[in-house]
Amino acid sequence: MHKAIRVLVPLAAAAMPLALAPSVASADDGSTYQATLNPLNNSNGSGMATITLNGNTADIQMSWSGLPAEFNGGPYPHVQHIHIGAQGSCPTPDADKNGDGIVDTVEGQPFYGEIGTTLSLKGDTSPAAGTNIKTAPGGDSLEYNRTIELSDATAASLREGTGVIVVHGLDPSTLSKKAQNAKSNLVPSLPLAATSPNLCGVLSAMPTGGVATGTGSTAGLENPGLLGLGAGLLGAGAAGTVLYGVKRRRATEVA
Repeated sequence: MHKAIRVLVPLAAAAMPLALAPSVASADDGSTYQATLNPLNNSNGSGMATITLNGNTADIQMSWSGLPAEFNGGPYPHVQHIHIGAQGSCPTPDADKNGDGIVDTVEGQPFYGEIGTTLSLKGDTSPAAGTNIKTAPGGDSLEYNRTIELSDATAASLREGTGVIVVHGLDPSTLSKKAQNAKSNLVPSLPLAATSPNLCGVLSAMPTGGVATGTGSTAGLENPGLLGLGAGLLGAGAAGTVLYGVKRRRATEVA
């Protein structure tokens, strides 16, 4: 065998597992999840949320607008959370079981689940802070940027596709008389409107990397240069094998 071919063939064989091996990077190394926040309960609001997850560290960017602006003469507090552990969906009007015209937080829980993380402006982000209006954003619009540590359960829910962002606080004037006069089933000292969901959005994983999606052996490779190198070496090795076979055949014919 020609000396150059003897070098290329083992290199090609060694390059094959390198080229086809999956990335060793963690699945949560820069994974991004995004949600469009759609109105519930005849709200006029809208918004977007993006979460970049590294391990359990979450960089959260969120914005919304069109929510009630005032409450008892001050900025309307809108508690907001990542809900987890249920269907990973937002409720439909059919979830209104008591017929008061709105889907309250408890009625929505079979769809989006319990609080996993509170998206407060400062301090505690655990479920215990879920109804703390002192650390909730206030007013009719929000630009939210915060880096927090998610619980294991919340991070797992994002990976599994069952994380849902819910923003609470409805305009009482848009509710039925029954709902306007009702107390919150979470915090009885507050009206039902204050803790009922206004916006809801399912967090979905966003595509990453520059390689085309698919189920083939190249899906998820993070270094196309290595793939090209492996393919080049494989091609060179294959060409060398063909050339060697041709030389062997010709030598046999001459003999």
